[in-house]
Amino acid sequence: MKLEGSRILVTGGCGLVGSTTIDLLLKEHAPEKIVILDNLVRGSLQNVKDALQDPRIELVEGDIRDVATVHRATDGMDAVIHMATLRVIACAAEPREALGVMCDGSYNVIEAAQAKGVKKICAASSASVYGMADLFPTEESHHPYNNRTWYGASKVMLEGLLRSFNDMYGLPYVALRYFNVYGPRMDLHGKYTEVLIRWMDRIDAGQPPLILGDGSTTMDFVYIEDIARANILSLLSDVEDDVFNVASGVETSLNELAASLLRVMDSDLQPEYGPERKVNPVSRRLADTCKAEKMLGFKASIDLDEGLTRLVDWWRATRGQVT
Repeated sequence: MKLEGSRILVTGGCGLVGSTTIDLLLKEHAPEKIVILDNLVRGSLQNVKDALQDPRIELVEGDIRDVATVHRATDGMDAVIHMATLRVIACAAEPREALGVMCDGSYNVIEAAQAKGVKKICAASSASVYGMADLFPTEESHHPYNNRTWYGASKVMLEGLLRSFNDMYGLPYVALRYFNVYGPRMDLHGKYTEVLIRWMDRIDAGQPPLILGDGSTTMDFVYIEDIARANILSLLSDVEDDVFNVASGVETSLNELAASLLRVMDSDLQPEYGPERKVNPVSRRLADTCKAEKMLGFKASIDLDEGLTRLVDWWRATRGQVT
């Protein structure tokens, strides 16, 4: 679809992925209007302070669990970028809350998009749908899904809802299975902060980064600006009714991640090790990224060292701010 002159709703638009996507849309794609729908529980106005100066931006402080709010926000929209979500750990800690946000909320967004004649949805799915994959690099056709987390289950449901609305009503969508997303605007002060934020705090205080487990667990890290670019490419493409891995295609262990971060922060500390947590017992992540490259034209462009350098620079500049 054409984005120039379009009207786009971004749920969770004050969060890490949503706000970065909005910045890229405003900079490169000339939309007529962008509506941000966010309840500001996870999202921060600090993330969209520059975007809010643009007259094309409208902020709706509301919750995707509220049917009427979602339908009003979706009215007149050409596209929906559905980024509103909870974290893996938050879903495990508060499953009833997660049910409302991840399932009822996503249903409300999809239902409203269909009712209002939206041309396309880009939705945030996750590598969590795979659980502990059987094959590496993991292709989108990998089956069965081995997910064993509440979060992953909700993303399986999200994809199923999108698929069913496409079949029943012809609602166009693309779901993107993000792997391990990082970069500026990660949550510094939230209840469930990411491991990189905790590590930076410890290193800055002269304490070694704490690795849970033996550090052999691997992830496939993808920088936030690459994620934003993938979101936009999914809307620009003619592809619909499909899912794509969004990742770097590079496997990095927690030991390697800690070593890279210590190097970027110019620290000679050595990691400490603690008991492995049981919330997300996946020991390996590595995406096959060929499908996204072939069909969407997406290939990650920011390597881990560059991405960590940008993250640390941002963290040092903003960590004292209150969100």
